[in-house]
Amino acid sequence: MPLPMKTGNPALRAKAFQNPIAIAGERMTVNGTIGKSLILLVLVMLTAAWCWSRLYVTHDSAAVMPYVMGGVIGGLIFGIATAFKPNWAMITAPLYAICEGFVVGGVSAIFNIQYPGIVIQAVALTLAVALGMLILYRTGVIKATPWLYKMVGAATLGIVIFYALTWLVSMFHVDTSMLFGHTGLSIGISLFIVAVAAFNLILDFDMISKQAAAGAPRYMEWYGAFALMVTLIWLYLEILRLLGNTRR
Repeated sequence: MPLPMKTGNPALRAKAFQNPIAIAGERMTVNGTIGKSLILLVLVMLTAAWCWSRLYVTHDSAAVMPYVMGGVIGGLIFGIATAFKPNWAMITAPLYAICEGFVVGGVSAIFNIQYPGIVIQAVALTLAVALGMLILYRTGVIKATPWLYKMVGAATLGIVIFYALTWLVSMFHVDTSMLFGHTGLSIGISLFIVAVAAFNLILDFDMISKQAAAGAPRYMEWYGAFALMVTLIWLYLEILRLLGNTRR
């Protein structure tokens, strides 16, 4: 199997797809990946709904923070495990989705209390962006060229470094409100990150489509679904933050 191009999504590592072509009846398919993606999405929604209801019952954000932090840590652990052991994805990808549901639900509830109705807008925008990017990819308006892979990959890496640096300086009580507050700069940064996350969807669609055509093993359906979920959750949270900044 030819080595795939590098995608901006760290979950879709090229090495993960360096497998011999699967035997008949055990190949990855696009429809199978879509089905697995829906399963992961349902798991995210279930734990998100539970965490959301928990906050609205207690009316205390401190009551859900342990679940949010546990979801962050668990999601990181299962995400890394899935990225480095794709053949574990059938187990680790659902566990990742469950953990991320706590994060999505807790964060969404906190934002919705501050800005009523913002979650519905964020969900609608996320779905619209995902559907729009899929249409642009399927119609060939946006092609996943090697140049696009390089540009989106570089931008994604830059964002990861940006996240890490801002987290590091915040530990030393450095004021980062200009980057994450209700300033024009923070809104511009959020718009850029949303755009990069959206283009990562193009690369995800392309990678999944090409690997399915190349006959990747069946378990890679779970891995491809996991990668899509990583991007979608990232996109949703960034859109939520962008809407919050504009409302301030």
